[in-house]
Amino acid sequence: MDVCPVDCIHPRKDEAEFAQATMLYIHPEECIDCGACVPACPVAAIYESVDATPAHQKDLIEANFVYRNGDPDTMAQAEAIVQKHVADHADIMAVPAAERQAAHARF
Repeated sequence: MDVCPVDCIHPRKDEAEFAQATMLYIHPEECIDCGACVPACPVAAIYESVDATPAHQKDLIEANFVYRNGDPDTMAQAEAIVQKHVADHADIMAVPAAERQAAHARF
């Protein structure tokens, strides 16, 4: 996402992993908590805090944590967590991205 002033969302478009990534990850040590990404997220999947994250999405926090370690094995582990999340939540994944934020309250 191009809205991040410190470029902490990975993989970036210029990183090799970008084409294969199921989701983008926020590196917590690089993030300055400006909040620019929250309204810009095209699938309404970024929240102001861990507490604000819906229960059905908390497993993605683990994926984000695992991914930030940066080596290929941990990146693959993070992607596996995300792919399982997508499979387990086909109902919300079927909601068009633009409508997903409102839909999160139903799940």
